[in-house]
Amino acid sequence: MSEGESQDQRWLLLIHQLPSKPAYFRVKIWRRLQGIGAVAVKSTVYALPANAEMQEDFEWLLKEIVAGGGEAMMCEARLVDGLSDAQVRAMFDAARDADYAEIAGEARELAAAIGADATSEKHAEARPQLGRLRKRLAEVVTIDFFGASGRLTVEGLIAELEIQLTEDKAMTKEPKKAAEPSELKGRIWVTRRDVHVDRIACSWLIRRFIDADAIIRFVAGKGYVPKHGELRFDMFEGEITHEGDRCSFEVLLTRSAINDPALQAIAEIVHDIDLKDNKFGREEATGIASLIAGIAMANESDEQRIAQGAPVFDNLYQYFRKKRG
Repeated sequence: MSEGESQDQRWLLLIHQLPSKPAYFRVKIWRRLQGIGAVAVKSTVYALPANAEMQEDFEWLLKEIVAGGGEAMMCEARLVDGLSDAQVRAMFDAARDADYAEIAGEARELAAAIGADATSEKHAEARPQLGRLRKRLAEVVTIDFFGASGRLTVEGLIAELEIQLTEDKAMTKEPKKAAEPSELKGRIWVTRRDVHVDRIACSWLIRRFIDADAIIRFVAGKGYVPKHGELRFDMFEGEITHEGDRCSFEVLLTRSAINDPALQAIAEIVHDIDLKDNKFGREEATGIASLIAGIAMANESDEQRIAQGAPVFDNLYQYFRKKRG
């Protein structure tokens, strides 16, 4: 089991029944549940990770439901059968990814509205909108209990917008240069647990083209402080992670200075799957996404997911090499 993953995950469950009228009260309670980040495991049963802060949130909501004429009870539970902890965590991630996708869409629209030759007036108009996106992102992050992957995409887009809106060009960040081969070899690579397409692809690229003996560790992600000699990838504040509208695999490929058209084709597929923006319109993306999703569902261990995913990318690589050749 990955570092940071509890072997005995406990959940708080709020079981409630609301009066049929007034309708606004039902909407109010639903919004409260969304605001604290709870997810519905059944129609009238909502879950949160068990801790003191989450318990207080549910307690206030329980009192509000009862005061409004409804019924409610709260309990702490350990899942035994039916739903698994991993499935419930996936529900939380899906809910947050939907929030992140909405913010990402607005960020892309704002970037398009600014344009490459935007005037200072356009910049002035865009800054309050960017501030609202930042605020919305911060609100979602507070209820992103398990580190949904969509956050990296939004962070990259907003960081790119902030650079774009910086009037003082001297303050803009220079693009990170390609690393020397020696800088990437013999390192310990660290990423978030519960790996999916971007992290599986990055792990394959590392061991296949950068360092065959690379050690890859999987951690909880939130608040992780890197140790000496570690490189974080596809992680918040990682050394190699989303930049602008590029996924971690694209960034890693650039940083490693590997000029290979077959790998570039794979990078476009990973981008379309991970960012879900169909930027490259790769026809292979749907099939590869289903394969990787199947691997993730069938294997709880991150090392197993990487081991099972490697042949997928090996075959893709050979396909694109022969297709060009």
